[in-house]
Amino acid sequence: MSDPKIEKEMAVDEDVKNNKTSCSYLTIGSFSTSALIRIAAVGVIWSFGYMHWSIAWLLPPVFLSVWKYESKKYDELKRLTAQATVMANEKDIITNRMNDLPSWVYFPDFDRAEWLNKVLYKIWPGINHFVRNLVRESIKPAIVKALSEYKMPGFQFDRLVLGRIPPKIYGIKTYEKDTSRNEIILDCEVLYAGDCDISFTLGTIKGGIRDFQLRGMLRIVLKPMLTVMPLVGGVQIFFLNNPEIDFNLVGAADILDFPGLKQALRKVIKEQFARFLVLPNKLVIPLTHDIPTEILKMPEPEGVLRIHVVQAKHLMKKDISVLGKGKSDPYAIITVGSQEFRTKTIDNTVDPKWDFWCETVIDTWSFGLDAAISIWDWDPNIPGVETDDLLGRATTEVSRVREKGTIDAWFTLESAKHGMVHLRLTWLKLSKNPGDLQAALIETQQLRVTSMSTALLTVFIDSAKNLPCLRGSKQPDVFLEATVGSKTERTSTMLRSSDPVWEQGFTFLVAHPETNNLNIRVIDEKTGSVVGVLIYNIANLMSKVDMEDTQQPYDLLNASPESKLIMSMSLRILKYEGPESFVDDEEDEDINSLKKRIERQESNISGSQGSSRPSTPLKKQVSKESLQSSTNNTGSDQGANLPEIVDEGNYEETITPAYVSESNLHPGLLHRNPSVMSSAGEFKLGRIQLTLRYSVPRQKLMVVVHKISNLPLPHNDPNNIPDPYVKLYLLPDKHKETKRKTAVMKDNCNPTYDEQFEYIVSQGDLNSRILEVSVCTQKAWLSTGTKVMGQVHLNLSEIDVSRATSAWYDLVPEIKD
Repeated sequence: MSDPKIEKEMAVDEDVKNNKTSCSYLTIGSFSTSALIRIAAVGVIWSFGYMHWSIAWLLPPVFLSVWKYESKKYDELKRLTAQATVMANEKDIITNRMNDLPSWVYFPDFDRAEWLNKVLYKIWPGINHFVRNLVRESIKPAIVKALSEYKMPGFQFDRLVLGRIPPKIYGIKTYEKDTSRNEIILDCEVLYAGDCDISFTLGTIKGGIRDFQLRGMLRIVLKPMLTVMPLVGGVQIFFLNNPEIDFNLVGAADILDFPGLKQALRKVIKEQFARFLVLPNKLVIPLTHDIPTEILKMPEPEGVLRIHVVQAKHLMKKDISVLGKGKSDPYAIITVGSQEFRTKTIDNTVDPKWDFWCETVIDTWSFGLDAAISIWDWDPNIPGVETDDLLGRATTEVSRVREKGTIDAWFTLESAKHGMVHLRLTWLKLSKNPGDLQAALIETQQLRVTSMSTALLTVFIDSAKNLPCLRGSKQPDVFLEATVGSKTERTSTMLRSSDPVWEQGFTFLVAHPETNNLNIRVIDEKTGSVVGVLIYNIANLMSKVDMEDTQQPYDLLNASPESKLIMSMSLRILKYEGPESFVDDEEDEDINSLKKRIERQESNISGSQGSSRPSTPLKKQVSKESLQSSTNNTGSDQGANLPEIVDEGNYEETITPAYVSESNLHPGLLHRNPSVMSSAGEFKLGRIQLTLRYSVPRQKLMVVVHKISNLPLPHNDPNNIPDPYVKLYLLPDKHKETKRKTAVMKDNCNPTYDEQFEYIVSQGDLNSRILEVSVCTQKAWLSTGTKVMGQVHLNLSEIDVSRATSAWYDLVPEIKD
């Protein structure tokens, strides 16, 4: 009987020998390739000189090869980092990657899942086989169809192996509240950065996909619960939002790595992935035949989200004009799960007004689902080549809209130096009462938007029976198309079947249920001929009990008398009922509500001090001489919004400003009570009002720049009024990615901005950051030529940002780096 320990040592020795042999071959091959490349380069340069050609012909390929080399280095770094994260243990992750910690570190409701990763490693070969079949049978035909639109025919998978490295579960969360007793809902933070081996043919090009990476939040729903084995009727798997997907192209298809073609292929793969696994699309796995499939595959809408993209302002300028920096040609893309909507493009503006409306159906398990908007600058391009520039993006959780009923607010754009977008989001509930239809129709008429819906139709296509055969007694390859208004949904194709079973569900937003029809066609894929037709008047559902019709057979026109279509339908009226409950959450406040709360606090404090509290001797009083001096300085220019003499010491109960003096340049910051200062601050440079707050669930620091008071005039010259704006950095990272900037206020010493900015920063990293706020002017300041009029440095470790904190801060002289 052999010793397992000796066998293991012998296997290790064999692996070492094989690795040494492969490394020697690799070294010789790499040396030969490198030598040939250099010989070819010398030959090309020599030929150019010998033939007296212009060196200008050599520059474009040199630049292109350098760009490609640098791009590949970046992709290789991302791949190695992701794979190292997947294979590393928890101690290495915490020690070396503090900025990319798993969700269980920061969120106490997420649990560690190392035990699940070990199980996943064992069953990965079986999952590998299942996914390979799924891609070949379902995803590949969709990719072929999508690539044909880009004039890329002949796509074919030659090899599809997902490799040895399984996905890693970073954290897992189980929901208890807001869920039915008949289901279990799990959220898994998934990262896949495996060693996949995928080769394909695209026309005459042979290539492959390597270093495929995917990261996102995967939701698993187990339902319904049973009292007999297997205890659960089925499993639903889907991503709430589009996961991050990246990959590299290798082989002859390496030419696709150039701008344009790679983006087109990546876009197609992402879209087809979303069609199968991003909400509202789900992967459904029945575990028993005793449960009707309709329970698992029927769409379960919870409501409808209505989105109004009103306008944007102060966007970045991305176009280049003849006279220098031009404006932008902005358009917006709204994304909810796998659904996308696009506004029109407005040319040559940084303050576009779209007035765009869209609606999307929200599934029952929508908590955690985001409504995202990204704004782009349109540039002329060819199909598939992405040259549009990102102007910023913003997100909000659908659950917030459901709780509040309506959110009407300005959202600060992320991934942008400045810019805001105005959105109105409304949550519409689903009513079974047909009497609510009249109120819904009146509401859409008041909105004066013809594309708005008043009802939601849910259709579940179960099967068909006794479809007619084709000539020669051949059974058809049939699929079904269902159309309501301008929206058409299609089932999968059932091969050679006169009794096809589809078991697929769809949802349709209906504008006029009293007049609209549901049009259904059963089509043979081989010949394109229509096998059967059904026209159903949606108004018939309004007379049914609860406006539902379940598992009913319907006669098909243009077919035999025995041909039937079995399906279920339900109709729901869209109804606005306001918020579900009062939500007192400061992180949900928009700028308008925050302004009202600050003004209410200020008025209360001012009133209480004026009536019940004697004036403190420390408070600096404004003398008649100072008032007279201010009046003389302003002269006759009363309309220029010059500095006001206002004693703001009445904020002493609620604020404690932090600033850096000239003698204290270290990040250790001093605090000073504003009651002992003048309204222009200690350095007579003015004051700025800010609100800071930190959202733990979203890992975001939010800074609201409200207003500035009493900026001084250069040399007391009333004809030289500054044009102020505010610039922010999150130190120590003083670069363009942490730079934020407000709009410029022309000729104003007391500007009001009320602009909100956000930084994505982990809770563990927050206490090591300093927020630098600089008040600048477009005009030269004093005699130094600098544009910085004053600064504030806020050490975030010394400020309680767990709730919204509003304060006035004295501006101090600029601190040079």
